[in-house]
Amino acid sequence: MRTLAWLGIASLCLGAAWAVPAKEERRKVEKPKADLALYKNLDLDNYDLTLDNYGEILDLSNYEELYDYGDLAPKIEVGTLAPRPKDPAALPNLGTTAEPPKLQPLTAASPVLPAPIPVQVLPSCQLCLCIGISVYCDDANLEHIPLLPPETTYLYARFNRIGAIRASDFTGLKKLKRIDLTSNFISRADADAFRLLPSLQELILPENRLTALPELPRSIVRLDARLNRIPSTGLRPEAFRDLKQLQFLHLSDNQLEYIPAPLPESLRSLHLQNNNIQTMHEDTFCDSQDHSQIRRALEDIRLDGNPINLSLFPNAYFCLPRLPTGHFF
Repeated sequence: MRTLAWLGIASLCLGAAWAVPAKEERRKVEKPKADLALYKNLDLDNYDLTLDNYGEILDLSNYEELYDYGDLAPKIEVGTLAPRPKDPAALPNLGTTAEPPKLQPLTAASPVLPAPIPVQVLPSCQLCLCIGISVYCDDANLEHIPLLPPETTYLYARFNRIGAIRASDFTGLKKLKRIDLTSNFISRADADAFRLLPSLQELILPENRLTALPELPRSIVRLDARLNRIPSTGLRPEAFRDLKQLQFLHLSDNQLEYIPAPLPESLRSLHLQNNNIQTMHEDTFCDSQDHSQIRRALEDIRLDGNPINLSLFPNAYFCLPRLPTGHFF
């Protein structure tokens, strides 16, 4: 019996030993078959990897999940000292102090030029806020216009106590495009206060005490002098005729007795409501001798709030794209 048992055990061991190589052989045969099945899905004849089909051939949706780069980041110990340099000469010598620079004596051949005033030292940038080419002086309790940086392009000095505009307030400001002095106490402006500003496009002066307008530069596009005390005598004769860039003329809530003609062809908006205008000439807006004239730009005329009957001047509007706003009775 013992002999039969030993023979059975030996046969089992030999069977297992023979099965392992056979299984390895089957794996080697099956692996190429699986690889061939995988490559059958790829069109290797027309295989061309470009930016257009890159995402279709390679699946990058979980690309970052497959790789952990955390172990590649260098470890930094916070609070440690920097390593001491190997070369002692590289260390700074703290025991000695640098000698002060020697000043060269002034000579007659080397003229002394005045140092430019830093922008932040100017009064306007101490009382106001200077941001780039804009100066904001709103509600700063100013009584006059401070010295402005030479690069000033936009000035906002609203809600102050400025009483007058001097010709020297804007001297040399060739880049100034907009001046907004809304709601001050301005009762007077020098004749040349704005005329010499070559880039000025917007002059905004509502809610002041002006009784006259100074001469304006030809670059002006928008003039807003509403809510002042300007009578017709406070305007120069033909004050707006040569302002070929003027598009917006707002003089409402003043004391005008007539419409300030002639008006430039560039004008788009004319606001004269709430004045004392009682009459107009037939040539105020249109050339009565040229009935083919059309002023397409002038679409906004407001004369409401004036004691004028617009129906008495039917030939004054033939060139306009629309009738003025006002009383027709």
